[in-house]
Amino acid sequence: MKKEKVIVEDSEKDTKERDTEEKQPDNASTEEDTMSEDEKHFVMPGDLVGTTEEFTAGNGTYVDVGDIHSIGTGYVHIDRKSREISVVPKTKTPPELCEGDIVIGGITNLRDSVVLVDIGGIKGKGDREFQMNGPAAIHVSNVRDSYVKNLSQEFSMSDVVKAKVINTQNMRLSTSEKSLGVMKAYCSRCRTVLELEGNRLKCPACGRTEKRKLSSDYGTGIL
Repeated sequence: MKKEKVIVEDSEKDTKERDTEEKQPDNASTEEDTMSEDEKHFVMPGDLVGTTEEFTAGNGTYVDVGDIHSIGTGYVHIDRKSREISVVPKTKTPPELCEGDIVIGGITNLRDSVVLVDIGGIKGKGDREFQMNGPAAIHVSNVRDSYVKNLSQEFSMSDVVKAKVINTQNMRLSTSEKSLGVMKAYCSRCRTVLELEGNRLKCPACGRTEKRKLSSDYGTGIL
């Protein structure tokens, strides 16, 4: 009788272990599904991905008045432990940045004679991440094919720009061509995305009008 009792107890133990093993894959599957949903969210340069109240800005993002935006194109990734949000390129293979490349990026600094740009992607190179030792620069002489008196009339902080690489050693960019310039801009008063009306930009929220060196593709999302 004692032997039969042991067999019964062992059988019950095996049953409990099998039940536990069957439950574990369900939990793992849920975590993977959650992660894949984050990575499926594809964003373009300048898109809002979160706020500083919710997350810490990670790679591939920049902060504008409490809002976190994407610098380049890619997939949103959220580290749930650290609450960090980042934008991950489609592939990790870094391309080489060459003269003549068309790049997309966000303006991070505006000075008297130069604009600094954080490059987020290279046109035609698969939106791949690449290595850079600091921001690129658009000198006042390379903004238009005509004289520019005031850079603040051509660009503003957090504008998303499309530009051509003209010097890889000093990382100089140009927006002089018609297709190059600001692709997306924000109202300097209320931070709403500006809409194109004629040759000027108008805020649909507060009615303010502003001027930029616009790309002919402004507002289209075409790189």
